[in-house]
Amino acid sequence: MISPQEAIFRLRDGNRRYVTTLSSPDIHLTLTRRIELAAEQQPFAVVLGCSDSRVPIELIFDQSIGDLFVIRVAGNIASPTQIGSIEYAVEQLGTRLIVVLGHTGCGAVQATLAEIQSPGGIRSEHLMGIVEHVRPAFESFPDQIFRSDTSDLIRMAVRENVRSSVRTIQETSPSIAHMIKETGLRIAGAEYALESGVVDFFEGLSPSRQSR
Repeated sequence: MISPQEAIFRLRDGNRRYVTTLSSPDIHLTLTRRIELAAEQQPFAVVLGCSDSRVPIELIFDQSIGDLFVIRVAGNIASPTQIGSIEYAVEQLGTRLIVVLGHTGCGAVQATLAEIQSPGGIRSEHLMGIVEHVRPAFESFPDQIFRSDTSDLIRMAVRENVRSSVRTIQETSPSIAHMIKETGLRIAGAEYALESGVVDFFEGLSPSRQSR
């Protein structure tokens, strides 16, 4: 299994190909590859991303079948079922990189901000369940921030929501915390820009490793 840092390099390189439309034809699904994967899988990264239809995880990293263990849920929240899925990938499949991927203009983040600013607007208990998972990310925000420019607030909130999910994974899963300490498992936070297609890894990397 490749190292977490090499996994990030591979994701970055794939994203560059995606952005510049230089996709490699040899990584796409073939009969041989499908047969190889029928017996076992060894994804090199786990990606917890948003359900937004504009954020197709394998495509934006230019990866193929069997490369990524993808978990998608509105707001890229880290609830028990998502964390359980991550634990399976790192414990049973040997994956050594977890990426929490948010994106610009996230609807779940915007809905949460709207509910904080004007409570009672969401009537669906199921949608409120998502909002309640996102809300803790903004508990440290001073009240005046919620009166700032909407676009600036959303940009800041999207990244803070990613950081919150990273912390939740680290702090609520004893097995993941142990593996971070003992096996070199890493968690990175990233943001996908809907407008440009670029993924920015901004959380969980040392300053010297922010770019290859």
